[in-house]
Amino acid sequence: MIMTATTACSNDDAADEKVVDNSNNTLKTITLTRSEEQLVTGNNDFAFNVFRKTLELLGSDKSQVLSPLSITYALGMINNGAAGETRQQINSTLGFAETGADSINMFCHKMLTEAPTLDKLTKVLIANTIFMNSKYEINPTFQQTANKWYDANLQTRDFNDGQTLDDINRWASDHTEHMVQRVMSEQEFKKSAVSYLLNAIYFKGMWAEKFNKNNTRKETFHAYSGDKQLPMMHLTNDFRYAENDDCQMLKLYYGNKAYAMTVMLPREGKTISDVLATLNSKSWQQSQWMRTLEVDVKMPRFESNSDVKLIDIMSALGMPNAFDKEIAEFPDFCNKPVYIEMMKQVARIKLDEEGTEAAAVTVIGMMETTAVAPPRRVEFHATRPFLYVISEESTGTIFFIGQYMGD
Repeated sequence: MIMTATTACSNDDAADEKVVDNSNNTLKTITLTRSEEQLVTGNNDFAFNVFRKTLELLGSDKSQVLSPLSITYALGMINNGAAGETRQQINSTLGFAETGADSINMFCHKMLTEAPTLDKLTKVLIANTIFMNSKYEINPTFQQTANKWYDANLQTRDFNDGQTLDDINRWASDHTEHMVQRVMSEQEFKKSAVSYLLNAIYFKGMWAEKFNKNNTRKETFHAYSGDKQLPMMHLTNDFRYAENDDCQMLKLYYGNKAYAMTVMLPREGKTISDVLATLNSKSWQQSQWMRTLEVDVKMPRFESNSDVKLIDIMSALGMPNAFDKEIAEFPDFCNKPVYIEMMKQVARIKLDEEGTEAAAVTVIGMMETTAVAPPRRVEFHATRPFLYVISEESTGTIFFIGQYMGD
């Protein structure tokens, strides 16, 4: 999906808009090795694959938001305990088929330590932890690896103490600025579990060009289920823009432009599925070849929540062995044979005139086994369902991907 665009220089409404003060907020970048660049390429393929499969298996009629990077962290961590076909399937599904666990660990560590430092006006938090049932003994080498590369502290608990579930949910809340307040229910938590491994990712970015709240009006949003009246934000300014036969594409920067949201608005007669079908790491890279245009933007102010069970999705993407208690191979995790009995992600996004706040927590539960050039001025009116991606600019790493359906 190659996007094309031409340049323009007008900015009639700029005086009405708030602009973020980026003085003393120098743009920083993350430098990747060739191997790490390949990891990003493969993992971005995984991002689009997992979102496509989620919509395919769970239905595409509702708003959804996922953090593929959070899934990558949780599986990257447990991958250090895997072996044989189980490890190969995990590596391949995540897009790391040609890369060893050490390279995955180093890439995750680099993003963990450097991503939060790129922009003073954008808050990024990545955290990992392991809750271990005191009836089992974690492999010391696994523990050291998880701590070294993922900064994951081990919390050994009696899962029958009546407190562990509350502490797991409190950890999720504390590491997402209370956006995800519960990642597991009483029905989902199993006292007989060997361990729960968690990753949390939190993002809060202020728009580089904010929307003026006085310009927000209720307008018609053409949802697939019928027209709705939603609060539509409005801004005309210079933005990065591109388009092709399937969609219009708009880039909305945060802070010092280290992070951005790319919004993909399907053409009339096209659907999100049509656009998503064209996306992979190569087309994603090509689609970032945008030009600056004056764009009249309308975007709905919205919040979305997702609670997605991942076992069927990840199995369908190519790693069924990890969930099969008969053949799963995690010999380097603890002193008993185990498999992944539960895997889920809870995510939330809030978008308004000031910026975007998004968070996701992924939990893994281990159990013991027996184009065409546009005109100079364009309109980008997101008054119908659209796709969006939040990514880090220097590497292209996708943090969040979602669709908004008007619900």
